[in-house]
Amino acid sequence: MKIKVLSENTAISEEFACEHGLSVYLESGGLKILFDTGASDLFLKNAKTLGVDIADVDLLFLSHGHYDHGGGLKDFLRVNKKAKLYANPRAFGDYFALREGGEYEYIGLDKELAEEERFSQSLDGQKIGEKLEVLSNVISLQLFPKANSLLYKKTQVGFSKDDFLHEQSLIVTEEDKTLLITGCAHRGIVNILRRYKAKKGDYPDYVLGGFHLTGRLVGGESDEDLKEIAAFLLKTKAKYFTGHCTGLEAYEKIKVLMGDNLAYASAGMQTEI
Repeated sequence: MKIKVLSENTAISEEFACEHGLSVYLESGGLKILFDTGASDLFLKNAKTLGVDIADVDLLFLSHGHYDHGGGLKDFLRVNKKAKLYANPRAFGDYFALREGGEYEYIGLDKELAEEERFSQSLDGQKIGEKLEVLSNVISLQLFPKANSLLYKKTQVGFSKDDFLHEQSLIVTEEDKTLLITGCAHRGIVNILRRYKAKKGDYPDYVLGGFHLTGRLVGGESDEDLKEIAAFLLKTKAKYFTGHCTGLEAYEKIKVLMGDNLAYASAGMQTEI
């Protein structure tokens, strides 16, 4: 299983561009998969540097309905004419962030793209071929990320806190290895892993994605919460690659506790598992 990070908040070198977003390319079981598109067309530029031809991607999976994960969707559709597209039925909802000053800013996807005929709705437990499976419907909400408090959805009666039912993760299985890609883990990385174990009977071998532990305006997670999260992640015995919305400060604190079980996934990173 080959993994290449195309878009992230940081980059491994000046050879790669970076942005507030996430896009990951992987090859597994003969499939070329793109997980999210980042916030812009930047993923295309980094893909070229990494020797990835986006036109050859077989499948695009969107983790949730925020621009920093699907902002490059229009550019993907322009370049790629064959891939099957998967998104949660709620992915194109009205999602907003509460900014300083009390204003709501739209952070959702381009609604015009919801009509793209290649899109299929993906639901919890759905198998995509023989090696891919959708994970969603995460119910338990312990260690719910504090930064979620600034994220909203708009309904007919006004704004309400986002419940992140539009969020989904992807399980990739290759031979005896399993990879869980989480996107932003708005429902909480611990809760997502508990949901995974409830369905699969054990934890994945590898996990990649953001943990949503950054919270500039709300103070972020407490040191005690970070210790609890790190202890749980260590208990799973999985290898973790994280970045994006985890935040560098939270990452450094958890890294001290997890050591080699945790690595940072910057744009340009390549690995094979």
